[in-house]
Amino acid sequence: MISQKTILLPPMSKGYHLITRHITGILKDLPDAGLLHVFLQHTSAALTINENADPSVRVDFQNFMEYLIPEGHASFTHVMEGLDDMPAHLKSSVFGPELTIPITDGKLNLGTWQGIYLCEFRNRGGSRRVILTIYS
Repeated sequence: MISQKTILLPPMSKGYHLITRHITGILKDLPDAGLLHVFLQHTSAALTINENADPSVRVDFQNFMEYLIPEGHASFTHVMEGLDDMPAHLKSSVFGPELTIPITDGKLNLGTWQGIYLCEFRNRGGSRRVILTIYS
Protein backbone atom coordinates (compact mmCIF):
# COMPACT_ATOMS: atom_id res chain seq x y z
CA MET A 1 0.00 0.00 0.00
CA ILE A 2 1.16 3.54 -0.75
CA SER A 3 0.07 6.74 0.98
CA GLN A 4 1.27 10.28 0.49
CA LYS A 5 1.18 13.60 2.33
CA THR A 6 2.58 17.04 1.57
CA ILE A 7 3.91 19.36 4.24
CA LEU A 8 4.89 22.98 3.93
CA LEU A 9 7.82 23.87 6.14
CA PRO A 10 7.94 27.42 7.51
CA PRO A 11 10.60 29.75 6.12
CA MET A 12 13.96 29.06 7.76
CA SER A 13 17.18 31.05 7.82
CA LYS A 14 20.18 29.99 5.79
CA GLY A 15 21.67 26.96 7.50
CA TYR A 16 21.03 23.36 8.50
CA HIS A 17 17.80 22.77 10.41
CA LEU A 18 16.53 19.64 12.13
CA ILE A 19 13.08 18.91 10.69
CA THR A 20 12.58 15.39 12.08
CA ARG A 21 9.76 16.57 14.36
CA HIS A 22 8.03 18.39 11.50
CA ILE A 23 7.93 15.09 9.64
CA THR A 24 7.12 12.72 12.50
CA GLY A 25 4.47 15.12 13.76
CA ILE A 26 2.39 14.66 10.62
CA LEU A 27 2.96 10.91 10.23
CA LYS A 28 0.37 9.08 12.30
CA ASP A 29 -0.22 5.32 12.32
CA LEU A 30 2.89 4.26 10.43
CA PRO A 31 2.89 0.63 9.27
CA ASP A 32 4.83 -2.01 11.21
CA ALA A 33 7.34 -2.19 8.35
CA GLY A 34 7.94 -0.16 5.22
CA LEU A 35 9.78 2.82 3.79
CA LEU A 36 9.32 6.56 4.01
CA HIS A 37 10.46 8.49 0.96
CA VAL A 38 11.00 12.21 1.64
CA PHE A 39 11.22 14.51 -1.40
CA LEU A 40 11.93 18.25 -1.36
CA GLN A 41 10.41 20.13 -4.31
CA HIS A 42 13.06 22.85 -4.55
CA THR A 43 16.38 23.46 -6.32
CA SER A 44 18.08 25.73 -3.80
CA ALA A 45 17.67 23.63 -0.64
CA ALA A 46 18.33 19.97 0.15
CA LEU A 47 17.82 17.14 2.61
CA THR A 48 20.32 15.04 4.51
CA ILE A 49 20.54 12.87 7.62
CA ASN A 50 23.17 13.61 10.23
CA GLU A 51 23.94 14.37 13.89
CA ASN A 52 20.86 15.39 15.86
CA ALA A 53 22.38 16.16 19.28
CA ASP A 54 25.23 18.65 18.99
CA PRO A 55 24.27 21.89 17.17
CA SER A 56 27.92 22.63 16.40
CA VAL A 57 27.74 19.97 13.68
CA ARG A 58 25.23 22.11 11.80
CA VAL A 59 27.45 25.18 12.24
CA ASP A 60 30.42 23.25 10.85
CA PHE A 61 28.33 22.09 7.86
CA GLN A 62 27.44 25.73 7.17
CA ASN A 63 31.03 27.00 7.49
CA PHE A 64 32.54 24.23 5.37
CA MET A 65 30.00 24.48 2.54
CA GLU A 66 30.42 28.28 2.46
CA TYR A 67 34.17 27.68 2.11
CA LEU A 68 33.70 25.10 -0.69
CA ILE A 69 31.02 27.00 -2.63
CA PRO A 70 31.18 30.71 -1.75
CA GLU A 71 28.71 33.37 -2.80
CA GLY A 72 29.91 35.73 -5.50
CA HIS A 73 32.42 33.34 -7.11
CA ALA A 74 33.82 35.01 -10.24
CA SER A 75 32.87 32.08 -12.50
CA PHE A 76 29.12 32.17 -11.70
CA THR A 77 26.95 33.61 -14.47
CA HIS A 78 23.55 32.78 -12.93
CA VAL A 79 23.28 35.85 -10.69
CA MET A 80 19.92 37.47 -11.63
CA GLU A 81 18.25 36.08 -8.48
CA GLY A 82 21.07 37.16 -6.17
CA LEU A 83 24.60 36.13 -5.31
CA ASP A 84 23.32 33.30 -3.09
CA ASP A 85 21.28 31.61 -5.86
CA MET A 86 23.91 29.77 -7.93
CA PRO A 87 25.79 28.56 -4.85
CA ALA A 88 22.43 27.31 -3.52
CA HIS A 89 21.82 25.29 -6.70
CA LEU A 90 25.29 23.72 -6.51
CA LYS A 91 24.97 22.87 -2.80
CA SER A 92 21.52 21.43 -3.44
CA SER A 93 22.99 19.07 -6.02
CA VAL A 94 25.76 18.00 -3.64
CA PHE A 95 23.26 16.96 -0.94
CA GLY A 96 20.22 16.06 -3.03
CA PRO A 97 16.43 16.48 -2.73
CA GLU A 98 15.43 13.11 -1.31
CA LEU A 99 15.85 10.57 1.47
CA THR A 100 14.55 7.04 2.07
CA ILE A 101 14.14 5.93 5.68
CA PRO A 102 13.08 2.46 6.87
CA ILE A 103 9.98 2.10 9.03
CA THR A 104 10.25 -0.55 11.73
CA ASP A 105 7.70 -1.34 14.44
CA GLY A 106 5.64 1.69 13.41
CA LYS A 107 8.48 4.22 13.77
CA LEU A 108 11.15 5.79 11.59
CA ASN A 109 14.20 3.59 12.04
CA LEU A 110 16.78 6.36 12.41
CA GLY A 111 19.94 5.76 14.40
CA THR A 112 20.21 7.12 17.94
CA TRP A 113 22.07 10.26 16.87
CA GLN A 114 20.44 10.75 13.46
CA GLY A 115 18.08 13.55 12.50
CA ILE A 116 16.63 14.81 9.24
CA TYR A 117 18.02 18.17 8.12
CA LEU A 118 16.59 20.75 5.81
CA CYS A 119 19.64 22.37 4.28
CA GLU A 120 18.56 25.92 3.45
CA PHE A 121 21.05 27.52 1.09
CA ARG A 122 19.28 30.80 0.29
CA ASN A 123 19.48 33.88 2.46
CA ARG A 124 15.68 34.14 2.21
CA GLY A 125 14.47 30.79 0.88
CA GLY A 126 10.85 30.99 1.94
CA SER A 127 8.55 28.08 2.73
CA ARG A 128 9.66 24.67 1.47
CA ARG A 129 7.31 21.92 0.24
CA VAL A 130 8.10 18.30 1.15
CA ILE A 131 6.32 15.23 -0.23
CA LEU A 132 6.17 12.26 2.18
CA THR A 133 5.41 8.89 0.58
CA ILE A 134 4.93 5.78 2.70
CA TYR A 135 5.41 2.36 1.14
CA SER A 136 4.14 -0.54 3.25
